[in-house]
This record gives sequence, structure tokens and C-alpha cells, in this order.
Amino acid sequence: MPEVSRETIALLTYLMPGFLMAWLFYAFTSHPRPSQFERIVQALIFTLIINALVVVERFLLEFMGRWVILRPWDRDAELLASVFTALALGIATAYFSNKDTFHSFLRRRGLSYRSSLPNEWCTVFAPREQFVVVHLKDDRRLYGWPKVWPADPEKGHLFLTLASWVHGETAVELSDAEGILLNVQDIAHVEFLTEPEDRT
Repeated sequence: MPEVSRETIALLTYLMPGFLMAWLFYAFTSHPRPSQFERIVQALIFTLIINALVVVERFLLEFMGRWVILRPWDRDAELLASVFTALALGIATAYFSNKDTFHSFLRRRGLSYRSSLPNEWCTVFAPREQFVVVHLKDDRRLYGWPKVWPADPEKGHLFLTLASWVHGETAVELSDAEGILLNVQDIAHVEFLTEPEDRT
């Protein structure tokens, strides 16, 4: 096994807060992980942001140190500040991405038409709490409440609760089943139903 050089270890140590932030973001969102090169670029960008915030944190803590002395600012304090900043930023960006906060703000101001979510499938499913009719490729239809859906519309499964098979105008409820798991490859399209009062 080849030895890792000191320069490589120093670089990885420097980029570790950025990698930590990126890891948290991809762990808590449905976004697909990018290629190795793109991850390194992201880690560089995240590390730059984290380091800039650590400088601000140091300034604020030293300013507060005039009245309250916690401990001297040294390499250990800088390491702790960068780790906590990476944790906070990683969780915050994942939260706001899942809520589509950034892009909804940009859409309201006409600066973007995109969503924070990874694709249109998630963009449509995530904010809606309503019943659907799933049209299968073999012309069967299922009515139900989408409880779980995959991040990728090409693979995975959609879990419907309160499910019923729809035959013409009648529905046959699956009363003995908690729900039904559908392979998304068997789905032709999904119909989102409005509430009766919304139709008037």
C-alpha cells in the first residue's frame, strides 16, 4: 500500500470541514452524490465559506472576551469552531434545501425558475399533502395517500396507504392492507387530486 504524503494529509485536514458539510448535506437530502472531482471542488468552496465564518467568529469572540473570558484563541479553538460551523452549515443547508427555501425566494423575485429539490418528481411530491390516483402501465388505477416516494423517478418504490383499486367509477378498498408498494417502473403517470372544496 503506497504511503500518503504529508502534503496530502495536510490538504485533507484543511478540506475536512468542507467534506463534513458536504457529507451532511447529501446525507439529509435526496440529491445524488456528484463525481469525486465535483466533491473536491465543493469541499474547497465549503471550506472557503467555513474559514471566512471562523474569522468572523474569532473576531466576535475576541470582542466578547473583553467582558467574558472563555479561553485563548489557538489552533484547538479554531478546529472546534470550524467543525461546529461545518455541522451547523451542513444541517442548515440541507434543511433549507428540503424546504425549497432558497429557490422559492429566487422564484418570487424572478431570478430563477429552478427548485432546490433534485428533480421535478420530488418538487411535485414534497410540498403536497393530498390523495393521488396512480395510473399503471397495464391500465389499472390505484387511489391512495403517498406516504413514501423515491428520490429518483426511474427507480425505487412508491408506498400508498389508504389504498383502493379504481374500476370505472367504483373503488375497491384494500381494507386488510396497511398500504401497497409500487415499483415506479410500472407507473405510467400520477394524478394529484384536489379536495372537493377546491374544485368549486
